Amino acid sequence: MVRRCARHGFTLVELLVVISIIGMLISLLLPAVQAAREAARRTQCSNNVKQIALGFHNFHDSHGFLPSGGWDWDAQPTYQGGKPVVGADQKAGWGFQILPYLEAGNVSDAGAVVAIGTALPVFFCPTRRSPQTVTQPDKYIPPLTGTTVDHALCDYAASNREQTGAVRRYKPVRIAEITDGTSQTLLVGEKRLNARLLGQPQDDDNEGYTVGWNEDTIRSTDEPPAPDRYRDTGDGEKLFGSSHPGVLHAALADGSVRPIAYTIDKTVFKSLGDRNGGETVGEF
Repeated sequence: MVRRCARHGFTLVELLVVISIIGMLISLLLPAVQAAREAARRTQCSNNVKQIALGFHNFHDSHGFLPSGGWDWDAQPTYQGGKPVVGADQKAGWGFQILPYLEAGNVSDAGAVVAIGTALPVFFCPTRRSPQTVTQPDKYIPPLTGTTVDHALCDYAASNREQTGAVRRYKPVRIAEITDGTSQTLLVGEKRLNARLLGQPQDDDNEGYTVGWNEDTIRSTDEPPAPDRYRDTGDGEKLFGSSHPGVLHAALADGSVRPIAYTIDKTVFKSLGDRNGGETVGEF
């Protein structure tokens, strides 16, 4: 007679032990996975800032001056003969002006409605959000559609609202005017937002990347940068900042990209926003 061995399954105690071990492993691995993902997102964000800075410099190589900050928030992009105007007569901001140097000349050439509403990944920090648009009533002068307009947003801004920086309202800046040194002058960086209201029109995140002189694309250096806010009301208070812990990514006027800590000295950060103030910034 052949004896059959009895087969025993897991006991309840053994099953609970296995589950607890799996839970412990997940709890140990999850922070490492999350940290790796954030590192990859930060690298992509830094690369976005680099591409934008290169766009500024290639624009300068072509025209002899940097993009301006544009005219006003209610001015639509300026065209002549079906082509975007270059220089002081261009009413749209720097984001629109550098499109040909981001391999997106087809977007600006397609006309104002297409350009204003086309969300480009290079203008978005992946830690914060995917490319995003908001629909607003048409407030352009003259009206663009007469109804509503889709606005492609942006997570980066130029320096500065005080008009002492590398990007100026109306009149473009030449690199030769940055006498404090291009390695000591801020060009563009991440902007602070109210992260709880992303996708809802905030005062500093509602006109999009093409807008003329406006806090959507121009930020202040009078105050140090700060991390995103998380409140039911309010916006980013016109400051530089980011969704990253501890730092924002920024490009200096020489095209180099580096992290800037939220703890940077207020005087140093203000000096970075001045193209010809005569300050010595030093290490930061």
